[in-house]
Amino acid sequence: MQIQLRNVVPGFIEKEKTEGSQVWGQHIVINRNEHLHVVAPSGSGKTSFIHFIYGLRNDYSGDILYDNEEARKLSPEGFSSLRQNKISIIFQDLRLFPGRTARENLEIKRMLDPYHPEDAIDTMAERLGIRPTLGKPAKNCSYGEQQRIAIIRSLLQPFEFLLLDEPFSHLDDANRQKATKLIYEECEKRNAAMVFADLKELDFLKGENILML
Repeated sequence: MQIQLRNVVPGFIEKEKTEGSQVWGQHIVINRNEHLHVVAPSGSGKTSFIHFIYGLRNDYSGDILYDNEEARKLSPEGFSSLRQNKISIIFQDLRLFPGRTARENLEIKRMLDPYHPEDAIDTMAERLGIRPTLGKPAKNCSYGEQQRIAIIRSLLQPFEFLLLDEPFSHLDDANRQKATKLIYEECEKRNAAMVFADLKELDFLKGENILML
């Protein structure tokens, strides 16, 4: 799959704030196996950019296309299929089920459209240092633990594009690097693209195409 953004500009941001942007108002093509790192200060629309691509919002001018099909013309069923099979996401606000255990949050996602076997949950959790927390309700996990749960959850489904919205904000450098290594491995297995949005350029990431929002 290929994703294009053609002259996309948020309807809620003043025009002067989009001038000079390398994203807003530009023609951007993202192919599988490409990595795009979008750097954006608070208030410039970073989360909106991710939500536009995922199809959660359409309050923008311009067009977003999936394999030349306009996002605005997709039916709810079409978006559901995309999100189940081709686009995975790590939300900034995580969106875990707080009363469910970490394992239940992960298994619910895995069972919707299995890509990995069940034991992958334990393997990934061990690598990210949260295996002991799998039996705890998500609401009782620290925010850093919840971020790692959300990272694993995004990797359990099939995808061709992985969207990441500040996924490491509450992780120290060692845990960021562990999570980054796992994410890169999973993207390489699937020949998948990664679209990473953060407040600043992260020097431990590989040399992606970097755009200033």
